[in-house]
Amino acid sequence: MGVIGVSAPAGGPVTRGFRRVLVYLRQSRDRIVEFARQPVVSFQRRVEELPFDYPPSVIITVDLALLIVAIAAAVQRHSYFPTALPIFAVLLTSAFGPMYAFLGVMPRPVTLGLFAMAAEALFLAQPVSPDLAPFILVAAAGEVSAIAPKRISVPTAVAMMVELVVFEANGHLQGLPSYLVSVAFGWMAGVMLQYQRRFLYQERGFQNIRAAQAADEERRRIAREVHDVIAHSLSITLLHLTAARRALQTDREVDEAVDALTEAEQLGRQAMADIRRTVGLLDARPSKQAPEPGVEDIAGLVGDFVRAGLDVRYVCPDDLRAVSPAVGLALYRIGQESLANVVKHAPGASASVRVAVDAAAVTLTVDNTLPAGVPAQPGKGMGISGMTQRAELLGGRLLAGQHDGGWSVRASIPLAPVRGGFACTSWPGVPHGGASTTREAL
Repeated sequence: MGVIGVSAPAGGPVTRGFRRVLVYLRQSRDRIVEFARQPVVSFQRRVEELPFDYPPSVIITVDLALLIVAIAAAVQRHSYFPTALPIFAVLLTSAFGPMYAFLGVMPRPVTLGLFAMAAEALFLAQPVSPDLAPFILVAAAGEVSAIAPKRISVPTAVAMMVELVVFEANGHLQGLPSYLVSVAFGWMAGVMLQYQRRFLYQERGFQNIRAAQAADEERRRIAREVHDVIAHSLSITLLHLTAARRALQTDREVDEAVDALTEAEQLGRQAMADIRRTVGLLDARPSKQAPEPGVEDIAGLVGDFVRAGLDVRYVCPDDLRAVSPAVGLALYRIGQESLANVVKHAPGASASVRVAVDAAAVTLTVDNTLPAGVPAQPGKGMGISGMTQRAELLGGRLLAGQHDGGWSVRASIPLAPVRGGFACTSWPGVPHGGASTTREAL
């Protein structure tokens, strides 16, 4: 028959308290050993671990100021030596640094105030005139108000003032009004530091919000760019493929089909390059980017659609040098999206593109007919909304809808004063000033 053993209790409150003391002593020993090996690194680490959210330089500066004032007040009392009261006062003033560094005792606001008042009492027990000792309370009041709420810092500052009044009444202090005002100003300086820290956190929060909004806007912009590039490239590629298929089916024109397929292949490669460049905007690393298209490139854009088989006419009677690059890019993308929509939603339609510049704005108009059976309804994609956003971001407006039995997109954007630029050009086969070239769809 087995024997059942009963374990003794782990220990009572005295044993548990003794164990906690041993753990505390072991941690203190480790702190001292670490400080002995790497004093600078250990000290910086201890300061950074403080929960006051101030830079280590600020905390070190305040502690050094307290120590310097305490040493100066002790030197003023050299006639009282060999009494040790000034030395005890200096040790009390600077006690929290070693206590936290070696023993892990966290400095509390109330304890800081009590230690400063105790050191002040030791100093004022041996009066001198003039006396630097009251400035210990000035620095301590600022330190307490910088890390504690007003319900703690105000009573602490008042208690410091009362202490000075008591010693002045006993004839141990002269110049009381200036010292009281100094303590009040020390408290106000600490409160200002606390407000500054609070406002700094608020500003960091606002910056995070603005950064998130900027990131969202950048993602939307890249999405519009990718949409425009893909829509344009696929529309023209499909036109070439349709032309090649019809050439093989109807006329058995192999050479014409090969030409159309070659154009489609080139446009596909160009589309892939454009997509890589646009998606590359997501990369934070700096890289050399190709120049963005502008208003002068609309002629080449129309030429791509014409060579793909779209019956489209380009008219540009004005000088384009007043159009800024940002406005030119927006107009190019709007024209690109409009022509892609013609290919997608109105196959077999004819279209016209017109760019007009006056003293106040530049206007892009894309009109197209509607073949029989094609509904004149806007799609549910992001085409029109993306074009509208492009125009509105530059202070312009965009109108899209039915017009004279067809569909019309009209974008008007105010001009920005710029120097340089390009004159109105045209793609090969379309003379400048409004002449047009058409190509029947195969």
